[in-house]
Amino acid sequence: MTLEAIKYKLGTLQILDQLLLPAETKYIPIAGVNDGWNAIHKMQVRGAPAIAIVGCLSLVVEIYEKQYETKTALATEIGEHLEYLVTSRPTAVNLKLAADDVKGEVESLLANETVNVDVMKQEIIKSIECMLEKDISDNRAIGDNGANVLLKGVDRPLQLLTHCNTGSLATAGYGTALGVIRSVNERNLLEHVYCTETRPYNQGARLTAYELVHDKLPATLVTDSMVAALLNSRKIDAIIVGADRVAANGDTANKIGTYQMAVVAKHHGVPFYVAAPFTSIDVTIEDGSYIKIEERPEHELTHIGGQRIAAPGIGCWNPAFDVTPAELITGIITERGVLKPSELAEKVKQK
Repeated sequence: MTLEAIKYKLGTLQILDQLLLPAETKYIPIAGVNDGWNAIHKMQVRGAPAIAIVGCLSLVVEIYEKQYETKTALATEIGEHLEYLVTSRPTAVNLKLAADDVKGEVESLLANETVNVDVMKQEIIKSIECMLEKDISDNRAIGDNGANVLLKGVDRPLQLLTHCNTGSLATAGYGTALGVIRSVNERNLLEHVYCTETRPYNQGARLTAYELVHDKLPATLVTDSMVAALLNSRKIDAIIVGADRVAANGDTANKIGTYQMAVVAKHHGVPFYVAAPFTSIDVTIEDGSYIKIEERPEHELTHIGGQRIAAPGIGCWNPAFDVTPAELITGIITERGVLKPSELAEKVKQK
């Protein structure tokens, strides 16, 4: 049984507070859009797919019990809430695309004169609730597609490396890159998985390690600065990471430290895969230079658990993400197959 980061039922939403892991497992209520925005911004929930789902579900909670006089009033409120939610974290595209989908449905229902305001509200709620189930099924497909490509022509267990957290805690369930690793393990062909601690917020040490221990997978934690030494001294069959935004040309924004792993992988001839749903692909931007990189507060770099670890007075630069050029990426594992970066834009058009 995998971990459940998002609990939703009939207009009630709770999330697992990931800032407290692994020391404490605590679910916190999300009572509306303001709570959703704060939970995303503070990284109590994180991971591009989970951010989109929690953001949209917080909207459901906000409107669930409210009565609206007109369809226009409902549409206006939803639009305002969505505009606010997408400001919570700017780099991950999933929330923006999900918000755009909801806006599109709102416009369609608004224009349909046979639909009254109550039916309109229920249709919007139902559409958002379906995101949970779809994300899990997409993750399962990503896992299977990734396992298939990694194991093609291989008749022995694999040693894999991943970065940050891309599992059940970053999605509705199962995971993207970690979903691929889970799928390999379900075929009894996982020898070992290495995970990076993922400084400065330690999502690998706190969250991925937590999931790997929970699932009883053979795993070892390494620091981010050990990756080159690991690839030089151990037989690593592939690196699989997630994505917060993928540009039309395949350039990929992911957790800081991903880019340097791709460079080292290229040097050592280790395949480097990105695992992401199509909701992480943004064909409206030509390449990675157009991706806005979020910069986080200095204290996330200078403190751990409220304890200062850096010398007082030192300046800090704390980008949350970096962009890996498409030419360093072996393939992008999606729910619709494993694509070369150059194939992305055309595949999205066929959606």
